[in-house]
Amino acid sequence: MKPSTTGVSFSTTVIIKTAAFFIVSFAFFYLGKHWSNHYQQLIFFTATSSSTSHHVSTSPDLNKTFNITSILNKQTLKTSEPLKIKKFGVLNDDGTMSDGFEIGEFDPDNTDESVDEKQPDASSSELRVKVEKFVWCLVNMSEYIPCLDNVDAIGKLESVERGERFERHCPVEEKRFNCLVQTPIGYRLPIPWPKSREEVWYSNVPHTRLVEDKGGTNWIIRDKDKFKFPGGGTQFIHGADQYLDHISKMVPDITFGQSIRVSLDVGCGVASFGAYLLSRNVITMSVAPKDVHENQIQFALERGVPAMVAAFATRRLLYPSQAFDLIHCSRCRINWTRDDGILLLEVNRMLRAGGYFVWAAQPVYKHEQNLEEQWEEMLNLTIRLCWKLLKKDGYVAIWRKPSDNSCYLNRAAETKPPLCDPSDDPDNVWYVNLKACISALPENGYGANLTKWPARLQTPPDRLQSILDAFKSRKELFKAESKYWNAIIANYVNALHWKTVRLRNVMDMRASFGGFAAALIDHNLDSWVMNVVPVSGPNTLPVIYDRGLIGVMHDWCEPFDTYPRTYDFLHAAYLLSVEKKRCNVSSILLEMDRILRPGGHVYIRDALSIMNELVEIAKAIGWQATVRDTNEGPHASYRVLVCYKHTTRL
Repeated sequence: MKPSTTGVSFSTTVIIKTAAFFIVSFAFFYLGKHWSNHYQQLIFFTATSSSTSHHVSTSPDLNKTFNITSILNKQTLKTSEPLKIKKFGVLNDDGTMSDGFEIGEFDPDNTDESVDEKQPDASSSELRVKVEKFVWCLVNMSEYIPCLDNVDAIGKLESVERGERFERHCPVEEKRFNCLVQTPIGYRLPIPWPKSREEVWYSNVPHTRLVEDKGGTNWIIRDKDKFKFPGGGTQFIHGADQYLDHISKMVPDITFGQSIRVSLDVGCGVASFGAYLLSRNVITMSVAPKDVHENQIQFALERGVPAMVAAFATRRLLYPSQAFDLIHCSRCRINWTRDDGILLLEVNRMLRAGGYFVWAAQPVYKHEQNLEEQWEEMLNLTIRLCWKLLKKDGYVAIWRKPSDNSCYLNRAAETKPPLCDPSDDPDNVWYVNLKACISALPENGYGANLTKWPARLQTPPDRLQSILDAFKSRKELFKAESKYWNAIIANYVNALHWKTVRLRNVMDMRASFGGFAAALIDHNLDSWVMNVVPVSGPNTLPVIYDRGLIGVMHDWCEPFDTYPRTYDFLHAAYLLSVEKKRCNVSSILLEMDRILRPGGHVYIRDALSIMNELVEIAKAIGWQATVRDTNEGPHASYRVLVCYKHTTRL
């Protein structure tokens, strides 16, 4: 009998199958490893991440963290030189619309914020960022304006006799504030407009110097826990309304809210002149230095009136040529005739062709010898500037600037001040020194012929043609931007109930043509907008002013010239992803927190690639932050970051 082979055969079969399994497994492992390193679409096992798929592989930086706070002060940024931009950037070189200016059809029923709240996708190719929570600044910094309170820089000035100490002297990057500015003790949410025109909480601006100095002029009085504003001024103690009526009677062509839409109030006090012009459809940029009455602008902004800290000293103000239809100075304590009239020449630069200068001051009406001499000096200077004295009545004198260059060209050859060199750009204002020359008006008449308000808001101005270098019609771009923001604001009003949100003092941090501000007006939102034009882009400020809006040039690598807690709403569209190339984003958001009121909102519309970083910084600041899709859907290249600053923060 043959011995049985069943057990042997069984063992052999198992060995063969096992060996075959290992061989096949090894082959697949090798193929997967080899292909995954060369062809990212076939990924079995990989030590490197895929940059093209967000669904198969995971970023190798998923769990890495970066402490931005620790490096915040290590960057050195050169920001004092203005940038010269020749192209607008709305169109790419091939004539297509750029990502920063997407125009499309809008469905009114499809709201811009129609999707669920979300956080940025953690599997995106962007590095995850970890930011340590920012600490509180010292209590004595509750009214800190970095570029105007730089004691070290001011102390090193060679001279202060021309007001140099009131100009911008920004701290170097290593000494920038890296903390959260605190609210004063007892701070309360501001009184809503229009009631705020008449009164504000004492605890929000707890300073009585103006009450002590100006109590008899009806500027301001204290009444228990409030400051109240009777509406008077040093030269109009009976009220701003009566004073405005007097100006219109003196020169009937001064039609507030029609031919006169944008004005500048120099040495504005608590801004009652501008506050009462608002009811006449005139928007006024109220300016004053941070001097012995250092809280003038803080009071103005607390009232809900447009205002900014600025001084006539040695540099151009940050507004374009032909910006204002009317410029007003009531006891503004400025020597207009000093240094060959260099300060009045700056007024002339900013005053629109055919615009008005209103001066209410003691030299106009008093007959003391020194004051009469000042009046004669003013008359002599204004004649050489080709201004026409229209009327002198009581304590007010009104001049008108010429509408063209004919008078300038017909002056005697050696007349001073001379015309500026043709190479001088009157719209170049960022850290530009004053010049003792007359800025000639454009030969084509740009800036002089404007439609009356309110049609002016939506009429493409002539100066649009001289600013942009683009492949498509400038007017089409202007209208496209207006349509774009109108649709978005309509969505915000409907979906996010903007009619119930405090939107009084608003800042658009990258304003372009002012379409965002115009849309707020079109939707009857009771607010005003400070339109900021960054130096990193084209100078569109002349267009903004020609529309009947106000704005200012600024470099977001530096702090803004306003007090803390002065804006209810900050809007930044396609700004931070651009400025990130030249500034520290954390510094910009800290500055935004400084000027934002408790209970205020921030809307940042920007590239998806920067959202993770912005969310982490916002949380470190203490904001409530939510990222939302737009109506273009989750695959769009940008998102909207909606932030809320709590009224109390731990």
